[in-house]
Amino acid sequence: MGWAIIAAMALAALGLLWKFGRLPRGGLELTGAALFLGLAGYAWQGSPTLAGSPTPPRAATRQPDTATAQERAAMFPEVGGDANVLQAAQNLHEQGLDAYAIATLRAGLNRNPRSADLWVGLGNALVVYADGRMSPAAKLAFDRAAQIQPDHPGPPFFLGLAFAQAGQFDQAEAIWRGLLARSPENAPWRGDIEQRLGQLEMMRAQMGR
Repeated sequence: MGWAIIAAMALAALGLLWKFGRLPRGGLELTGAALFLGLAGYAWQGSPTLAGSPTPPRAATRQPDTATAQERAAMFPEVGGDANVLQAAQNLHEQGLDAYAIATLRAGLNRNPRSADLWVGLGNALVVYADGRMSPAAKLAFDRAAQIQPDHPGPPFFLGLAFAQAGQFDQAEAIWRGLLARSPENAPWRGDIEQRLGQLEMMRAQMGR
């Protein structure tokens, strides 16, 4: 059946070219020769008798929560338009669609460019997309959030987290201790920062630093 279909398509193409292509004299013969040359090449390299084996779609794997998702209750609003955008981006991340998560956050910022929460979310999403590395674009997003809302804990927290993930413990500690020093005693994120500072000390001890 594969050969019959291919031959029928070649003859149909030749007929259409003859009727509508306005080929010059001798052009029909050349076109037919080109089509049959293609058939000869397919006969040499093709395998029309083999059963098809389409590539199965890649299974979606659930990704771990981003740091933004883990800290949302302490550092971000849980209701409202910005919260909906952050949740939509997190849902896309969980499906392994980090580029779409970044696009969703950028679309939210187009509507609300003065949202420190969305700038923080974008910075963290860019760090996640870069496998934990602080890219210039992520640093710019965190700086923009800090300019809009200087008392927002998100920019220094995630900036320190990126340094810690990169093994730059001294920079991470300095940023987190600065955040801790200016945070109110009842701030819900203080406990997490203190815990992460303790983890830094443990990692230093394990590495002999």
